Amino acid sequence: MTTARLEAFSDGVIAILITIMVLELKVPADATWRAFAASTETLWTYAMSFVFLGIYWTNHHHFFHLVDRVNGGVLWANLHLLFWLSLVPFVTEWMRRDVSAPVPTAAYGVVLLLSAVAWIIMQSVVLPLQGPASRLARALGKDFKGKLSIVMYAGAIPLAFVRVWIADVLYAAVALMWLVPDRRIESHLGDRSVH
Repeated sequence: MTTARLEAFSDGVIAILITIMVLELKVPADATWRAFAASTETLWTYAMSFVFLGIYWTNHHHFFHLVDRVNGGVLWANLHLLFWLSLVPFVTEWMRRDVSAPVPTAAYGVVLLLSAVAWIIMQSVVLPLQGPASRLARALGKDFKGKLSIVMYAGAIPLAFVRVWIADVLYAAVALMWLVPDRRIESHLGDRSVH
C-alpha cells in the first residue's frame, strides 16, 4: 500500500484536534487589558499544545515522505499514535482550568510520553518494511532526540508533584528541541538513490 490515505487521514485527525482545542478557548470577560492578562495562562496552555500537535504533524509529514510502502501493521501503529494525540485536547483543557495543579500537569505529561512512545513504536513497525539500507533507516540513525524526549517526559511527570513549573519547563524544552522539522529526514528527502 502507498502512504497517501494514511497521511490524509492523519492530517485530518490532527486538524480536528487543533480545532477542538481552539473552540475551548474562552474570550476574556471584559474588554480590558486586565481581563486579557487573566487569560494568558489559558493561551499559554493552548499554544503549548498547538506546538506539540504541530511538531507531530510536521514530523509525520516528513517521515512518510521517506516511506515507500505500508501494511496493516503500520496503519494500526499510526492509529495508536493518533489515539494518544487525540487526548491532547482533553488534558489541555484539564490543565487550563488550574495551571498550578500537579495532577493535570502530570496527566499532560503522561499523554505526551505515551504519544512519544507511540511514535517510536510506529517507527519500529515502518522501518523493517523499508529495509536496513533505506533512506528512512539512514535518516533516523539511532534517534537520540526521540529517546531523549521520552526520558524528559518520564522525568517531568513525577516532578510535576514537586513543582509544576519544572514539569512545564521540561515540556517546553522538548518542544524547543523538535520545533524545527527533523533535519535528519529533510536531508534525505532529495536522496532517491537507495530505497
